[in-house]
Amino acid sequence: MSGFDWIAPYYSPLEVFVAGTILQRARAAHLDALAGRQAVLSAGEGHGRFAALFARAHPNARLTCVEASGPMIEQARRRTGDRPNLEWIQATLPEWQPRTGAHDAIVTCFFLDCFGPATLPRVVDVLARGASRDALWLHVDFSVPARGFSRWRARACLLLMHAFFRAGCGIDARRLEAVAPELARHGFKRVDARSFNHGFVTSTLWRRD
Repeated sequence: MSGFDWIAPYYSPLEVFVAGTILQRARAAHLDALAGRQAVLSAGEGHGRFAALFARAHPNARLTCVEASGPMIEQARRRTGDRPNLEWIQATLPEWQPRTGAHDAIVTCFFLDCFGPATLPRVVDVLARGASRDALWLHVDFSVPARGFSRWRARACLLLMHAFFRAGCGIDARRLEAVAPELARHGFKRVDARSFNHGFVTSTLWRRD
């Protein structure tokens, strides 16, 4: 049982109420860059909003979605419908293990921010093991701007968000951990980045050399 089970029916309307279309625009920002990728892995897919975008944009590619919450998968299936290029796996990370080098793209949308400093490297290790030698990694998540009011606003929002999801869903993160060094450790280099909501949300595209 996942800590996100109880929130699954309310997650989509909650996202729209809190953030409008910002998170979905961030998910879609680098969708075209995944053209030509044949075996994509989305970790922590949640309620299926990225999967729905991907299935429509790239109907000939296979998307494997790993999600710990059964009710979240049910919500996602309602959103995506019965598409032959989508595979759903109910499993937790880092316990679940992909086949080595099986995926030419990895997608993490608003997922890695759930992990604390002890768990995040292990999750990235598992996902990187499943990535091919020339894989892309699409990472979409919250971020903290470098300076100004936007920085303080982002820090305050993240403090509230982490407190809520730690108490209500059992995530182990207390703050936003740095993902870039973990991806670099596995040979990924950032090739593009796009920011939303004054830098509070970022979509970054990485490529493994």
